[in-house]
Formats: sequence, C-alpha cells, structure tokens
Amino acid sequence: MARSTSPRNNGLDTPRESRRSIRPNYDPEVFGRLSERFARFLGTARFLVYMTVFVLSWVFWNALAPRDLRFDDYPFIFLTLILSLQASYAAPLILLAQNRQADRDRISLNEDRAQNARSVADTEYLTRELASLRITLGEVATRDFLRSELEDLVKELGAKPESDAK
Repeated sequence: MARSTSPRNNGLDTPRESRRSIRPNYDPEVFGRLSERFARFLGTARFLVYMTVFVLSWVFWNALAPRDLRFDDYPFIFLTLILSLQASYAAPLILLAQNRQADRDRISLNEDRAQNARSVADTEYLTRELASLRITLGEVATRDFLRSELEDLVKELGAKPESDAK
C-alpha cells in the first residue's frame, strides 16, 4: 500500500526518512566525551612514560641504526613534525574538555545556589514558626503558675469562711 503524501497526512505518525548527506554524522556529545577522555589521559604519568619511550626509541633508532635503516636523520625534523601535530590537536581538545567542565561547574553552581536559597527560605520559615511558638508559650499558663494560683485560691477560700463567721 502506497503512503499518502497529501497535505492533510503530514506523517507525524511515521518516522521521517533520513536524508542522505555527504557530510559525516557529527554528535558533539560523543566528541566532547572523547576529548575529555583524551585530555584526562594526557594528564597522566602513563602518557608521559609512553611519550618518553616513544621519543627515546625514535632518537636512538635514528642515531644508532645502520644508515640505510634510518628514516629521520639527526635534526629529527619528522619527529618534531609529529610532536607539533600532536600538540596542535591536544591543545584544542584540552580546551574543549575544560569548557565542558566549566559548563558542568556552572550548572552545579546554579543548582547549589537554588538549594541554598531554598535552605535559607526554610530556615527563615522555621525561625518565624519558632518565634511564634515562643510568643504563644509565653501566653500559656505553666504548671507552676497554675499551682500557685490554685494555692492562692484555696487560701482565699479557706480565709473567707473565717472572716464571714466573725
């Protein structure tokens, strides 16, 4: 059965066919996570050890190997090119990872501010409630007050018949 292409049937109930494009599919979130992993790796001792072993191997091979097996003679221009290329990619990836971390920190800071505002509001509410309870309790008769008032009444009642008898 052929699909209707009338304007009334806009196809919201069916998935849209993907358009073919020459451009590669780019997901910034995946690229960002990859750059963070790479930046994290660049900041480790393991990376420094790997780079040191790589550079020393390169230098020793091109300095000590037989002349016909060397591929980068003394000024090691090709090694310099490779290290420059690595640095030119590493710097922007590290900056991208830092920007993503700054965004996460900003979101976390905003959430913390909102939480602090709620805590302050809750504290102010509880302070007002506590003050209200203190005022109310100030107006409530305590047990000792009632006892003393009752004792005074008993004394008055006990004293009145004697004065009436005279």
